[in-house]
Amino acid sequence: MSILRKYEIMILLTEEFNDSELKTWVFNYAKNLRKFNVCDISVISRGKHNLSYPINNCAKGNYIQLNFSSMPKYINNFSNLLKLDSNVVRFLVFNKG
Repeated sequence: MSILRKYEIMILLTEEFNDSELKTWVFNYAKNLRKFNVCDISVISRGKHNLSYPINNCAKGNYIQLNFSSMPKYINNFSNLLKLDSNVVRFLVFNKG
């Protein structure tokens, strides 16, 4: 029996992306999520904002919100994909229930 739970990932990307590059990055990441039978994926771009303090010499960043449903055992795989990406400054995974 597979139990799907709802998750939200907030991702802070470097500021170097233009709009088309940002869409391409998000599309590729969403495609990777589909390999793990993720469903109900929604993407919200929260825009480019100044950071309160510099992180890895970045003063601004692009915020992306991903909402999806998945089995809990795959969350570590998603996190590892983000950790390996040099464009990701920070990310946070929320369990929405």
